[in-house]
Amino acid sequence: MKDKMKRGGGGGRNQAKTDTITLTCGKGDIGVKEDEDTFSVKIQGAGVEPFELQVHAFWLVQDAVMALLSREEVCPRSNLSLAHAGAILDPLTELQSLKGLKPGSILRLVEEPYSARSARVHLGRVVELLRASGPQDALKEGRSPSVLETLTHTHTPESGLTNGKSLKRSSSNTKTEPANQDGAPPEYLLPGSPERPLMALLPHSSQPEASSYLRDMSLSCWNPPPGHRKLQGDFLYITVVTMEGRRCDITSCPKGFYINRSTEEVFDPRPAQSSPVCHCFTELLCHISPTFKQTLTVKNRSQQSPSEVMPTPYRTLSWLGPSCATRTHKNSFSRLGLDEQAATQGPDWNEELQAARDLPQGSLEERLHRDRALLQVNSAFVWAVAQGAETVMDGFVEPVNGNPEDPAFLCSGLFMSQGAGGAVLGGERGRRAAQRLELRGVQAYSDLEGALQGLHTLPTAIVDYRGVRLSAQGLAPGLESSEQDQGASTASRGLLYGVNAGPQESAHRRQLLQLLAQSAKALALQRHAVMAPNGHQVPLFTSVDAQGLLGADGRFYLLDLFRSCPADANYCPDVQTESEKVPEEVEEKNSHKEEDEKTSCVRPEGWPENYHSESGLPRRFPHGLCRLRPELMQAFIQHKHSQFTQRVRERMEEDGGFAECATAGDARSLNSVRGACKDVGSVSDIIFEMRFNPNIFSPGVSFPSCDNEATKLQERLLREAAALIITHQIPAFVEYCLQGSEVPMDGATLKQALHQRGINMRYLGHVIKVISQSEHRERLRHITRLVIGEIVVRSTRRIFSSFVQGVEVSSLSAAVSHFLCCLLVPHFSSAPVGEETKKKSRRRGRGAGASESMPWSTLTGAELWGLVCQDAAETYDVSDSLGSGPNHLVEHYGLQKLSLLREFCLKTGVQLRLRDYSLDNHSKAPISPDDILNIFPVVKHIHMPVSDASKAYRAAQIFVQKGMLDQAHERLKEAAYLFGRVCDDLHPEACHCHSLLAKVAFLQGQAAEARSVQLKAVVISERVLGFDHPNTIQQYALLAVYAYAGGESALAQKTLLRARLLMLAVHGEDHPFTATVDSCLGLVLTGEQAEQFLRSALRLNTSFFGSKDLRTALNQHLLSQWMCSKGDYRSAMNHEKEALAAFTFMFGEDHPQARCSSEFLRTITQQAVRVERSLRQAAADCTEQTVECLTPSTETVLEQLVLVTGIRKQTHSDRLQEFKQRLLEQRAKEEREGATKVAEEPVASATQNGEETSSDKETGCEKEPEEGGSPAEEKADSVQDDQCQQTSVESAAVAQVNGHVEEPDEQNPNEEKIVTEGDSEHSDRPASDAESKVIVNGEVEVKATGEETETHTVNEESRTENGEVKSEGTDTQTKSDSDEVNGFINGVLEITADPSELKSREASADVVVSKAVIANGTGERDAEVNGVAEGGAITNGRAEE
Repeated sequence: MKDKMKRGGGGGRNQAKTDTITLTCGKGDIGVKEDEDTFSVKIQGAGVEPFELQVHAFWLVQDAVMALLSREEVCPRSNLSLAHAGAILDPLTELQSLKGLKPGSILRLVEEPYSARSARVHLGRVVELLRASGPQDALKEGRSPSVLETLTHTHTPESGLTNGKSLKRSSSNTKTEPANQDGAPPEYLLPGSPERPLMALLPHSSQPEASSYLRDMSLSCWNPPPGHRKLQGDFLYITVVTMEGRRCDITSCPKGFYINRSTEEVFDPRPAQSSPVCHCFTELLCHISPTFKQTLTVKNRSQQSPSEVMPTPYRTLSWLGPSCATRTHKNSFSRLGLDEQAATQGPDWNEELQAARDLPQGSLEERLHRDRALLQVNSAFVWAVAQGAETVMDGFVEPVNGNPEDPAFLCSGLFMSQGAGGAVLGGERGRRAAQRLELRGVQAYSDLEGALQGLHTLPTAIVDYRGVRLSAQGLAPGLESSEQDQGASTASRGLLYGVNAGPQESAHRRQLLQLLAQSAKALALQRHAVMAPNGHQVPLFTSVDAQGLLGADGRFYLLDLFRSCPADANYCPDVQTESEKVPEEVEEKNSHKEEDEKTSCVRPEGWPENYHSESGLPRRFPHGLCRLRPELMQAFIQHKHSQFTQRVRERMEEDGGFAECATAGDARSLNSVRGACKDVGSVSDIIFEMRFNPNIFSPGVSFPSCDNEATKLQERLLREAAALIITHQIPAFVEYCLQGSEVPMDGATLKQALHQRGINMRYLGHVIKVISQSEHRERLRHITRLVIGEIVVRSTRRIFSSFVQGVEVSSLSAAVSHFLCCLLVPHFSSAPVGEETKKKSRRRGRGAGASESMPWSTLTGAELWGLVCQDAAETYDVSDSLGSGPNHLVEHYGLQKLSLLREFCLKTGVQLRLRDYSLDNHSKAPISPDDILNIFPVVKHIHMPVSDASKAYRAAQIFVQKGMLDQAHERLKEAAYLFGRVCDDLHPEACHCHSLLAKVAFLQGQAAEARSVQLKAVVISERVLGFDHPNTIQQYALLAVYAYAGGESALAQKTLLRARLLMLAVHGEDHPFTATVDSCLGLVLTGEQAEQFLRSALRLNTSFFGSKDLRTALNQHLLSQWMCSKGDYRSAMNHEKEALAAFTFMFGEDHPQARCSSEFLRTITQQAVRVERSLRQAAADCTEQTVECLTPSTETVLEQLVLVTGIRKQTHSDRLQEFKQRLLEQRAKEEREGATKVAEEPVASATQNGEETSSDKETGCEKEPEEGGSPAEEKADSVQDDQCQQTSVESAAVAQVNGHVEEPDEQNPNEEKIVTEGDSEHSDRPASDAESKVIVNGEVEVKATGEETETHTVNEESRTENGEVKSEGTDTQTKSDSDEVNGFINGVLEITADPSELKSREASADVVVSKAVIANGTGERDAEVNGVAEGGAITNGRAEE
């Protein structure tokens, strides 16, 4: 199983991956190069062409066989073994232990005799090969398809094979397409259009359906073999009908397959005269049918990329299915009976998982093998859970217990049940919460590394299907008892830890307690004691429900982990922590004390002042299992640590000063630390350490009286942690949504953003409250819309679960469609549906009126909405916000019914037929029973780590934040290779990795590589996250930029229109990211619609960010630029004035952005005067004069696309004047000291008379690339490791792109932290003590911890003449022989900063400059649009001021 490649991943691609990583990762710490233990062997025999196979010395022989079976040369052969030097190898022997096996050795494939089981396995492999995935197969199976191929594929006359083209090959044809091949955008994509057609979401694939190999293949009517034929070796009889119409009966025997003499009327199992005995079934079929042989030869699955054809590890649900599901249902190979003959006893999932966990992790190859094995086992387990849920709900499995209220099932090696319920947990909702929290606890203990992996958990998943939630686990191994427990009861054997374990002492127990103590430290859980039912104190490291077992396999298992996280005090108002019973006198005193507290209205310790009156918390919740998220606990620990450091400093200041106490070495510093520890609630009094008791606020749990102080401290900490959600986390989330454009677009991304900040979904009502109280609530209307929609969908899902459970299977389609009509159509009643069902029933010859008597048919729209509002009020404390029906949400919040329908289907597993739905039609049911195609199980499972790939990806993100693009590029290639080795790139983090790799490659000038990698990122996102997931929309927008950089404007238009179509369906037009897409469309479109998109983007940016925002100013400039291209200079002047006012407001008049905008406005004004003068002259002369139009160049448009999409981020400083003042003070200080700085940089930096001289390449003003290269080649640079070591600052590097370096003041709270964007969810990760970030025009911003930053401007002029690099400065000029070697990295000039030069520098962040050409050929250079000095000469694409 080690590193086996699935079919479709041929040897060529595997070798290409190895070659790529060998070339790019020579210096990586991970060292993903070919190991010394990796070598090649030659494979021969079994009728295959000889080929070479890469093997590892630590592999077992069976691992090499598994790798062989996945190769194109061997597939679909099976039941093979390996032989070396004439001897068959033992499957369990390691390759390194074989004598004489060395690189280049020959291993022969040996065909082994079949057994009855292995023969069926072989037929299964053949059927899998013949079932080549067609375009509609993914939708029929409920999986999200990839739609990118329909955009990139073009039909060429000379193309003989129209199917099976790879993405790279098919998309290369688009380079020859005209820019406007498809004409203007369709009307439903224009701004303001209310149409939302669903048919366009899944266009028909350009690839035809899979070719037919056979007409039919099924079990013969003579199957199974009679007894006397079984004794002669007959396993199966198979009937095959070829495409030529020939019917053959085939016998399966130990030697293989052969044609027998049986017909439909006569049974004759003897071999036919001309039939050979073939070990592989496809060889026999090729002998029978020439068409089969030709089709099998032509159909090469490797022509498609692996990311397109390989199955995803987990099912990504598609809420839309085929438009004609009944016509594509034929399955030619289902009658082989292979599915029905599956083993009744499934695999031992627990043993499979634990064996994968116990694999060695010493070397990189071993870790990759372990990660891949874990992913494969978990993937198979999740698929088995989904299939088991369908089997159980269909009634094929009888319960194994006698409890009808809580039945348990054994199916396919799984133990499935609805979980323990009860009034304590809160009924059905408490039962579901316990199942969800159990999964979270299993995930927490599964993520522990190192020695803590000795704690094992059972494979666990939960599945929602047809309104029922089932918990699925692998079967636990038998319990092993210790020597002291031999006489104990059977129930207590193996139970080493827990409240009911009882007092015992053994080596196994000590070992388990040691592991639990270490895990408690890793999970920030406090060791504590509780009172057992027998009155004894029981020390615990976990929740009171957890149990530790010693299995028969010798492993320690933890069960019942649903209370592993601490309780949420906001929803525990009535739970009081109980203590051990105390004497009556003390009890009376305590009772009097409690009465006094009640009368004095003293709030419990830990709540902020006026907390309950302002937030309404704490309050009751429908169930009693409200727990805090691990992300919140980490945020709370960081919050308390900042308080701790502040308290230490304050105490030292009170005791004589911080410096004196820190250097004196007396008891004052220690006392300050002790006092601070007590103030913040640290569990230790000498160091800061936060631990939490998971049993606090748990009903029925009592603690010893000696732990009263510790218990009160834990209660206080949990109250403070719960209050942190309301006081800090939710406002921080709202502020994040206020500033960014990549904010949540649907329910999934909203949930992800909230969970990243530790906010549970039950706080959605408080998010609404915070937004409604904000002065920027109008700018946050898209978040309000999302939160309201999520509340409605979640409440509706709970009602739907109870609704659908009481529906018969035969009425499911009608019931689900009726429920959806009640949800989407106000005041909907069952009468129209009943009449429609009656008519259809009569047409089909069935009885009429059955639906009218069904209980579900009595549900009305008003009744359903009342239930939704009631659930929302109980759960989220919102009721008035929902109004009287769905139309209220549409009118007040702009919520789309289509978005509501999509969210509901994704959460419940309902799949709808692909067609256009009219959801506003009140006279007719918008959704009919025929529109409900299926209900799929929705599985929640644990996520297996991809450790080495994730570490390389995080390291690359840090390099990107520092601006070290070369190192980031290497690490990203390492990460991409490792993701391919473990999960075949089909992983969400692999998608983010490829997207960041494409960005870095583009910034380095490798536009072709960026385009190729981004194509793969789009496919991965479509298949792993969903064809309409918000991340897919963003990936399409990025692909448009890289396609445009390669000259593929038609493909750029298609991908942007695709992104806008998905955006309209998922959320609607009123969203900040729609403004980004519209800005890009306005730049790449050439027709009149460009103005509509630009004005739409300006309107959206103005409404979301205000008129004085950088994005709005850029939009104003883009409109001004477009007006210039049309000759409308008056309108262009008005828009540029608005842009100039915004830049002046944000940066000041002296900022380069404001200066360039001012010059651009002056140039437009001069051009307008010149045009007006020429028109008047033409009118006087009675001649016709053509208006000169200024059109932006391709390079300008590309640079603006880069800024709009955030590939290169924008930044600004609100304290420019303060920086300039510091600069003057620094210069005066240097003059007094007589210090002269000699910069060892390849570019000289100078200042003269305190004034700035800039000759930098401004945005859009760069020289056009030579030889068709991308202009992005002049935008990227990084600093190598050896240069980083020359600096004495803690910053790792200073990188620059156009020769500008900026170091903002670290203490500036208004400074915007912006980097060359990786993934938005990871971009706020701190890189190190000092960070470098690529910003507008490739400038880099550096933060150095603990240093006072000052302003220094590096002004330089650089140009390339005759292949040499020249640097010009105002006062100094430096030139060395190493300029040509070290001066250019990736074709860009590099600056090495001396430590003394690392001061805060002002960035010339020009966003608005546009390089323009005069359309009508007039050669007036002084009319350039770039805002340069009038009459200035242009040298190398730069204007000298």
